[in-house]
Amino acid sequence: MSSEAVTLREITAETVRAICRLEVAPEQRGFVAPNAVSIAQAHFEPNAWFRAVYADEEPVGFVMLFEDVEKPEYYLWRFMVAAEHQGRGYGKRALDLVVEHVRELPGATELRSSYVRGDRGPQGFYLGYGFEETGEVEEGEHVIRLEL
Repeated sequence: MSSEAVTLREITAETVRAICRLEVAPEQRGFVAPNAVSIAQAHFEPNAWFRAVYADEEPVGFVMLFEDVEKPEYYLWRFMVAAEHQGRGYGKRALDLVVEHVRELPGATELRSSYVRGDRGPQGFYLGYGFEETGEVEEGEHVIRLEL
């Protein structure tokens, strides 16, 4: 595990290109949308909350939530760590910050997400973190939940 400080930061006009350049490994591309697509979608979804993941001063990943405080429902919509930064503990530390953020939201009792099964997919990461399978499948993705 690396010793760099992991933070979640707003994406600005000055940083958006660097965040859009972050990519997962070629064999992982079928598991998460490119950051540019996610950022574009976020701008048209009022319930989207998105941040860049930094290790010290270097951007290393991206996270996006769907936050519906009215229901209340909270969903990890996108989460990625760039290929060259994987395996250093940044993903777990970033997800710790996301969970801390969600716990502060009204009525938050769980964080839901989903993933596509496959080699080099995120299943092991999410289940290792503590997410549990719900048995539901939505649009081909297996739904998971983390009790807060």
